[in-house]
Amino acid sequence: MSDPDPIERGGFKPRFWERKPLSKMSRAEWEALCDGCGRCCLNKLEDGDTGEVALTRVACRLLDDESCRCAQYDIRHQFVPECIVLSPKNIESHAYWMPRTCAYRLLWEGKPLYDWHPLISGTPQSVHDAGISVQGWTVSEFEVHEDEWEDHIIEEIT
Repeated sequence: MSDPDPIERGGFKPRFWERKPLSKMSRAEWEALCDGCGRCCLNKLEDGDTGEVALTRVACRLLDDESCRCAQYDIRHQFVPECIVLSPKNIESHAYWMPRTCAYRLLWEGKPLYDWHPLISGTPQSVHDAGISVQGWTVSEFEVHEDEWEDHIIEEIT
C-alpha cells in the first residue's frame, strides 16, 4: 500500500485543470497539479550554445529518493537558495527545462495530463507504477562531483 498523498487533491471541481487557466488557479489547485515524480529535482545540464537541457540522475540534496518528495519543502530555500518556486507568473521562463511529462509544462503547452497523473488516477502511487517517477534510481549531488554529472545524463521520458 502506498503512503498517503502529501498533496491535497480533494475538494476541487472535477477536471478543473481543463477549464481553468493556470493564471486563475488558486494556490491549492496549483499545488495539486504536481504529480510527485521528483524529476524537477534532478540536476540539469544546459548547453550554453543550443539551450538544450539534459536531465541527470543526480538529485538535489533534499530529494527523498523513495517518496520523490522534498524532505524540507517548506524551508527548502534555507538549504537550496536557488530552488525555483514555480508559479503561473514564472512558468513561461522555466517550462523549457521542466520534464516533458510535468503537468505544469503540459498545461502551459496546451496539452492534456496523462492518465497516470494523481488528479486523474486518484492515487499518488500511479506516477510510480507508470515508471515516471525517480523513485529508487537517483544519486545525491553529495555523491557526485559536478564535473561528473555528464556521466549521469538520462533519456527523458516523453
